[in-house]
Amino acid sequence: MLHRLSFVPGRLLQSVPVAFGVTLLVFFLAHLLPGNAALALLGQRATPESVAALTEQLGLNKPLWEQYLLFLKQLGQGNLGTSLTYQSPVTGLVLGAIPVTLTLLAYALVLSLAISIPLSALASFRPGGGRDLGVRAFTLLGQGMPQFWVGIMLILLLAVGLRTFPVGGYGETAGEHLYFLFLPSLTLAIAMSPTIIRSLRSSMITVLESDYVGTAKSKGASGVSLLTGHVLRNAAIPTVSVIGVNLGYLVGGSLVIERVFALPGLGSLMINSIFTRDFPTVQGVTLFVALFVVVVGILTDVIYTILDPRVDLGRASSA
Repeated sequence: MLHRLSFVPGRLLQSVPVAFGVTLLVFFLAHLLPGNAALALLGQRATPESVAALTEQLGLNKPLWEQYLLFLKQLGQGNLGTSLTYQSPVTGLVLGAIPVTLTLLAYALVLSLAISIPLSALASFRPGGGRDLGVRAFTLLGQGMPQFWVGIMLILLLAVGLRTFPVGGYGETAGEHLYFLFLPSLTLAIAMSPTIIRSLRSSMITVLESDYVGTAKSKGASGVSLLTGHVLRNAAIPTVSVIGVNLGYLVGGSLVIERVFALPGLGSLMINSIFTRDFPTVQGVTLFVALFVVVVGILTDVIYTILDPRVDLGRASSA
């Protein structure tokens, strides 16, 4: 097992140039945002003299390459700089918002699996039947609806109409966190489920047609026992890669959903920083998101290797 996971250090080393490329891209794209950060901080009624003084104080009048080298120097010291808007270290702001975003993503993943596994099983046991057509219609509908629109509809139906869940916020205790995060997590789960269902349904149909499942059926296995004991583990192997890729896309979707539900996560921090031209905070949030996607990719390969003994990425990377 340890040999099969020997590819992990190599993948971590490969992430270093990726992170460097991300810093380069994010830094210059952030500075392409229209407007003046000093003017955004002081307001439209600020005098030209005060704007010029704050611009010099923040170092925004220096050449971009000089600002980038200073950013890299601070990053090497574990310092993401100081937020122009909040006047506090960006590292602290990002670390404070990370738990909200990660909890939202984990919650959404659990809900999407809770939706996808039963629906995939219903569709795969009788391909082409009524239940299969209904599930496939759900996947088409789910993929066609924008995430922010789904979130607004859930707010209108379950929060404003039925008053079952809060409109927004995060709560104080762990139980309140789960309660307040249900609607935004469900929004992301509805967006993620169609892709998982399509992959898992296809895999389940293939597994159900295999010889060893036929042998299990001849021995009396059926229903839930057949699904959990023989079908799901083997069908889940290709779906793991699909989930890993979609988690990366889910991060981008969560940034908008956090804004819709007024969650104090990375999304709200990112959007507020874009509006105020807070370059250091935009760079810090984007860098974390990029590193998160890299880590998810590595963890996906690890899980894939554990589930399928035939896969040996350690040998493949050494070759």
